[in-house]
Amino acid sequence: MTTSTPLAGLAARLAETACVNASFKLVNGTQLDTYFDEYRLAADPTLLHDVAAAMANLVPNDAQVLAGVELGGVPLVVALSAATGLPAVFLRRQPKRYGSRRQIEGAAIDGRRTVLVDDVVRSGGQLLNMARILRIAGAPVADALCVLERPLGGRSLLADQRVTLHSLLAEADLPSPRNGDAA
Repeated sequence: MTTSTPLAGLAARLAETACVNASFKLVNGTQLDTYFDEYRLAADPTLLHDVAAAMANLVPNDAQVLAGVELGGVPLVVALSAATGLPAVFLRRQPKRYGSRRQIEGAAIDGRRTVLVDDVVRSGGQLLNMARILRIAGAPVADALCVLERPLGGRSLLADQRVTLHSLLAEADLPSPRNGDAA
């Protein structure tokens, strides 16, 4: 990517706002020295709008529903739904223990081509689990979108299960964060 492209400018803004130099431990125990703080992205309305507008270009033409993964994918899917006009659903990791007791909230999905939306893809395990849940509920899932793809095997894992990953940016596209401000 050249620094003169609009996507390069967006990458620089994302790095400035949401990339943090600090120790970060993943669920699987892997230690990272930088991380993408999706809450900083979601808290900046202009940046969130611009990211959603750029991600709208990644949405497959035959998509009928967008599905945001708890928690980082929820603000993204709301903004992306507004940018595309497609309805949204919200996916919990576990069914709600009270009230509706649902794991999938929002628009109807049965038989509707559903695209997963999340902030960062690393190993791909979380998206794969969400794809399975949606498929069991009757939604065909063949695509997933993310803001940032880290090269930790997620693309391959998803492809093995017939889910194509569309990432707005790869980790290598982001300039280094300014300093070690931890979130």
